[in-house]
Amino acid sequence: MRRIDLVLFDLDDTLHDDTYAYQSAAEEVAREVAAEHGVDALALKAAYVAEAEGFWHRLSPADLKIKLAGLRATMWQTALESVGMGGDPELAQRSAERYNAYRMKYFTLFPGAVDLLRSLRERGTKLGIVTNGLSETHREKIALLQIGDYFDAIFLSDEVGMVKPDPLLFAHACRTLGGAPAHGAMVGDRYDRDIRGAIEAGLYTIWLNIRDEKLPPGVTPPDATCSSIAEVGRILLAPAGVS
Repeated sequence: MRRIDLVLFDLDDTLHDDTYAYQSAAEEVAREVAAEHGVDALALKAAYVAEAEGFWHRLSPADLKIKLAGLRATMWQTALESVGMGGDPELAQRSAERYNAYRMKYFTLFPGAVDLLRSLRERGTKLGIVTNGLSETHREKIALLQIGDYFDAIFLSDEVGMVKPDPLLFAHACRTLGGAPAHGAMVGDRYDRDIRGAIEAGLYTIWLNIRDEKLPPGVTPPDATCSSIAEVGRILLAPAGVS
């Protein structure tokens, strides 16, 4: 059995349903543009989602100084071009502003997330958020989700100058929290970003596989795989520690 003194959590699609938030906001904007200009709303939404997901999938340390407000306008410009509306940069800017505003109202924690964080805190476990999100948006997101007080430290990529899956980022988080990776756990929804780097850093890993994905061939599997935060809690709160 392994004693766990600290737990690191990814944020998006681990503690809250970020996919629901950004896709709902994108659809709301797309439907407004469609009503005003007669384009295909679902095609516009799909084009924007593809642009956004592509950026976050490719995120590297070289991207950490990018301003998301301007980037989102560029993404909307590209999406609008895909449905024949590429000649209106003002529309792209308005779409980005609407998207930013709408997204906030869809921020929702997964059921059981607060209960798990509270229970871990009551045990004396050190808690940290390790996210590839940027401070421009993620500090506000954490505040809106009302979870900041549960964490001893928050590690945002642009503030620490590192991007998951860099194992040095996980090691830095453990060191900051005053613990060793051998007595730490990482909970995240992305194998390639959250789990792979944490394994290399020596943490116990819990893959929150909410999309029912398959492990890439030939990789080291996580120590545990769950489909809900409730399952994560049953592992982390086991009386004898994790196995």
